[in-house]
Amino acid sequence: MNPIDGVLLPELDSPVRDPHLPRALGWLSLALGASAVAAPGPLARLTGVDDSPAAGTVIPALGARELGHGLGLVAGRRPSGWAWTRVAGDAMDLSLLGWAMTDRSGERRRRLALTTAVVAGITALDVLAALSAGRARRARDRTIRIDMAVTVNRTPAEAYRYWRDMENLPRFMSHVEAIRAIDLRRSHWTVRGPAGRHVEWDAEIVDDQPNRSIAWRSLPGTPVPNAGRVRFVPAPGERGTEVRVQLGYVPPAGTVGRAVAKVFGEEPEQQVRDDLRRFKQMLETGDVVRSDGSPDGISVRQQVMQRPAQPLPNGLRR
Repeated sequence: MNPIDGVLLPELDSPVRDPHLPRALGWLSLALGASAVAAPGPLARLTGVDDSPAAGTVIPALGARELGHGLGLVAGRRPSGWAWTRVAGDAMDLSLLGWAMTDRSGERRRRLALTTAVVAGITALDVLAALSAGRARRARDRTIRIDMAVTVNRTPAEAYRYWRDMENLPRFMSHVEAIRAIDLRRSHWTVRGPAGRHVEWDAEIVDDQPNRSIAWRSLPGTPVPNAGRVRFVPAPGERGTEVRVQLGYVPPAGTVGRAVAKVFGEEPEQQVRDDLRRFKQMLETGDVVRSDGSPDGISVRQQVMQRPAQPLPNGLRR
């Protein structure tokens, strides 16, 4: 499991009000299924179908089905698919109850009506769980995760101190135009996106361990939900500090947005790699070093302004 999942990316990996609902319904299925298989007679009397000759066969079969649904949901794999199978099972149960209602009266009819109401309520929860699990799966599929590192010839304290001042980040993050500190933990970001678009959001630091790590995430409502952590680990052999960045975000237009970003020379992994290289240069030299071949970056707009490398004149060749 990615270390930033669940802790820093709840809005990305579980964008639902209650991410535990499918699992809770799974335990409910297990309880109902076990009751139906182990004690079909008492369950038939409780639900009002005890005078049906088919009840002794149908109820254990429905119980076995519930056990299958429950095991699938509790296991936590493909919760959306298992939740929809519960919805299909609920529809079957409601049809059977409706059919049984036609020839019931008195106390049995009242018990059957109560059972139908309970099943209808469970059906509503199952539909909610299925829709929520589907949204969570789609969010996970859209989320872009990046994990990269660079070694800088500085102590963890120096690297942490420079990164912790959020207004330093635009100095080496080429796509970040400005960061304005709101208070000690919150900041306002202005980022350049593809095609010259600008995106803004507020972020907060959610975990700050001096000289060790900084974790942040965007505040609710951002057009680009994002979160991440940067760690500062002493490199082996006293060779400085390994700066490791873990980042997760959902692009504005999903995979389409990522494809557009590639066209404009702004592939996310390449951006982070270049940003870390510039961070290393800033800490070690105090400035970002640019070559003659690519002094201004990698975007299309920047590449147009650059000139290709030329061979040396004959007189200067060795």
